[in-house]
Amino acid sequence: MIMAVEGTTGLASASTQKMDFMQLLITQMQNQNPLEPMSNEAMAAQLAQFSQLELTEEMNGSISSMNSTMEQLNSSFQGSLLMAEYDYAKSLLGKDVEFFDSGNQQDVMGKVDQVNIDPETGYSSLNVNVTDFELISGQTLTDTYRVYLNNISGIRDNSDL
Repeated sequence: MIMAVEGTTGLASASTQKMDFMQLLITQMQNQNPLEPMSNEAMAAQLAQFSQLELTEEMNGSISSMNSTMEQLNSSFQGSLLMAEYDYAKSLLGKDVEFFDSGNQQDVMGKVDQVNIDPETGYSSLNVNVTDFELISGQTLTDTYRVYLNNISGIRDNSDL
């Protein structure tokens, strides 16, 4: 409802400007010196300037409308990409993924057990459990890494084993 009121106000303003210009032109013609009337060229030049101004205002309105539409499309497209990324991340649950561990400077393989969404960026990340075997005690040690999808270098389905 507010947008309709704003749009109407903008149209009324443009209409008022046109009427003001026409009134000014009529007043100028009524009050001109009859011995030195305005030339046809001068009147045509004023009308041409007014037409050019009117076209420029229309183009500005069109460009503003296109910018608004592009922003909406971009926002919608970005949202669609984030949803597709999240769906892909969910498809990796239970699978083994390979990624580079910058702390140990080596590639590591682990099982995806959880999908997260970064609240600040909206990007998906995975919790990947990497199990190391300690040969002396026979116990296993599991570390959990948060891995973003762009850091995954390989995927292995558990049925491949």
